[in-house]
Amino acid sequence: MSASGSSSTRVVAVGGGHGLAATLRAVRTITDAVTAVVSVADDGGSSGRLRELLHIMAPGDLRKCMVALAEPDSLLARAFAHRFSEEELAGHALGNLVLAGLMEVADDPVAGIAEACRLLGVRGSVLPATSIPVVLEADSDGGQVAGQVAVMATPRIRRVSLCPPDAAPPPEAMAAIGEADLIVIGPGSLYTSVLAALVVPGIREALARAPARKVYVSNLRPQVPETAGFDVGMHVSALVAHGVDVDAVLFDPAVMPLGVPGVPARAAELTRPNGRAHDPVKLAEALRDLLG
Repeated sequence: MSASGSSSTRVVAVGGGHGLAATLRAVRTITDAVTAVVSVADDGGSSGRLRELLHIMAPGDLRKCMVALAEPDSLLARAFAHRFSEEELAGHALGNLVLAGLMEVADDPVAGIAEACRLLGVRGSVLPATSIPVVLEADSDGGQVAGQVAVMATPRIRRVSLCPPDAAPPPEAMAAIGEADLIVIGPGSLYTSVLAALVVPGIREALARAPARKVYVSNLRPQVPETAGFDVGMHVSALVAHGVDVDAVLFDPAVMPLGVPGVPARAAELTRPNGRAHDPVKLAEALRDLLG
C-alpha cells in the first residue's frame, strides 16, 4: 500500500480535457497504477495552432493529464501549465510547446509523450487515444461538420466519428484496458472529449472485451449547444449508440437530472464548492466505494 492508495489496483481513465484531469487527480489518491487514454482531436487554441503548424497530434489534453498525475507541488508541473501572454507565444502553454518538440524529435510520438511523463515524474501513464493526428467529425440534424471546435458549436448531434476512420490506438492503451480492474469514462464534454476518445475503433473494441467494471462519470450540466437538454440517461444512450456499454454511472443529482440511464446509477455529491467542476476528493471517495 503506497501513500496514495493501493498500487495493485489497475485503473484506466478514458476521455479528455479538464474532466479527465479531475478523474486522474481522484484516481492518483487510490492507486499508482493508472493509465490515461486521452483524446487528441482538439483543434482549438494553442493545440490547434501547433497542430496546423507542425502536423502533430493535439498536445493540450495530454498536458492537462500529465499535470494531473504529477506531484501537486511540482514546479515543473506548474510551469507546464503556465500560459504565455505576450507576442508570438501568447496563448501557448509551456507544456504544449515541450510536448510538440518531444513528439517532433522522437521517432515515435508516443515515445515523446512518455519522455515528457518521465520529466514530470508522472505517477502512472498517459497515452493518446490514437497514434496519429485525427479530425473529429459529427453528423447532426443540420448536416455534417468537421473539427472539434465546430462540433462543440453544433446542436442535435446524432453521431461522431474520426478521420481517418481507421486511426489505431497505441498497443499500450489496448493492453492497459484489457488488464484494468476498473475503467472510468469521463467526465467531460460528451461528444468532443469523451466520445472523441471512445470512437477510436481499437479503443471501443478493447472496452467491449475488457472484463473490468466500466463506470461513466456524467458531466455536471448540459453543454450548450452540444448537449442542450440532456440528462444522465441521454448521455448513456449516446454512449450505447456509439457501441460503448457501461456497467454503472456516477452522477451528482444536485446539478444533473437522472432520466432513464438503463444501468445502475450511483448518486453522490461530486461538485466543487463553486459548482463548476468535479471535486477530485469527492470523486475519489465515490470511486473507492465502487471498487469495494
